[in-house]
Amino acid sequence: MTVTDRDPYVAFRDELVAAGLLLPTDAEGIYGRSGTFERVVAGVDALAARLGETDGAAHRCFPPVEPRTVFERTGYLRSFPDLTGAVVTFVGDDRAHARLLATADAGDDWCHHLTPAGVVLCPAVCHQLYPTMAGTVPDDGALFHLQGWCFRHEPSPDPARMQAFRMHEIVTAGTPEQAVAFRDRWVDRGLDVLRSLGLEVEAVVANDPFFGRVGQMLAANQREEALKYELVAEVADATKPTAIFSANYHQDHFGAPFGITTPDGAVAHSACVGFGLERITLALFRRHGLDLDRWPAELRARLAP
Repeated sequence: MTVTDRDPYVAFRDELVAAGLLLPTDAEGIYGRSGTFERVVAGVDALAARLGETDGAAHRCFPPVEPRTVFERTGYLRSFPDLTGAVVTFVGDDRAHARLLATADAGDDWCHHLTPAGVVLCPAVCHQLYPTMAGTVPDDGALFHLQGWCFRHEPSPDPARMQAFRMHEIVTAGTPEQAVAFRDRWVDRGLDVLRSLGLEVEAVVANDPFFGRVGQMLAANQREEALKYELVAEVADATKPTAIFSANYHQDHFGAPFGITTPDGAVAHSACVGFGLERITLALFRRHGLDLDRWPAELRARLAP
């Protein structure tokens, strides 16, 4: 394989590793991050937080695991079973521990000795927000911003497709009209914000990676109704831009199972926008180079946490 034929995702990942920005591990899609990389992540996160607070969004913070009961109510298991990660732990006695160690020492899979812990790795930051919103939202809707870790099991050499990554989300719930207006406003706003960082981005109608044959119909419906938009930019492959920001209208998908209502008693509709913190950071390194000190001074100042 020649240099020009090399997989662009592997090539960009190797450049990031060589520059010390990403630290590889034994698991594909799981990386350590350098202090320089984290400086940019922190700057993007702070920018998203300022935007949310300017709009009056209340700040919330949740851990990277969520109760299995909440996870089940979100419907995620039905739509994305292949991306799911559940936490298991050891609950046995001394004899069970000996059997576990014997299995591990033999080089065999020891996970069948473990028991579900009742929590799952959080696949979307907003999941744990919805139970706290149960009840009636204000007349002008509810508005929150939150940042956290997500896990999705899709190991890949593409550095933008990490298994563990962070999102900064801004979430609203209210009437259908309020939710759609919020989503549409943020498509334009997201374009302005990301372009102000020197990124070349465009908005495209998108769909989530639903699982199986039923998922194909759900994806087609999502695209037909334009429920999801993504803002895409070059990260690894110039011919295949990567989603770095999303704007989603959920309809009543979360309002119904979590008992969120509008003042007139109707089920609330929700929408959210998500800044992919690692993906935006990767797009910035792709656009401006791997040496942060050589980025435009104005950009570095704008990304100061």
